[in-house]
Amino acid sequence: MSKKAVKHKVDLTKLPPLTEKQKAELAALAERADKDIDYSDVPPLTAEFWKNAERGKFYKPTKTSTTIRIDSDVLAWLRSQGKGYQSRINAILRREMLESLK
Repeated sequence: MSKKAVKHKVDLTKLPPLTEKQKAELAALAERADKDIDYSDVPPLTAEFWKNAERGKFYKPTKTSTTIRIDSDVLAWLRSQGKGYQSRINAILRREMLESLK
């Protein structure tokens, strides 16, 4: 059985108005003191946890199809390394992008 993805676009500038019930819930939450929140089901995050944490471990960016002009010798070199030359192009560009963001 195949699953079909459903996408919805939401215009954040034109959200439907909140119901009275939703407004009451938000008001009650805003009045609650932080000390009254029950965190017993959430384990504390220790320094050890953050030491082993990885940024973006489960992040999967969306792909966009585009057309680019690449020197013929560069493309030949990428293709000569076997299947997956487009993924290699992406990896090279991502590495450069991340380096420039440091």
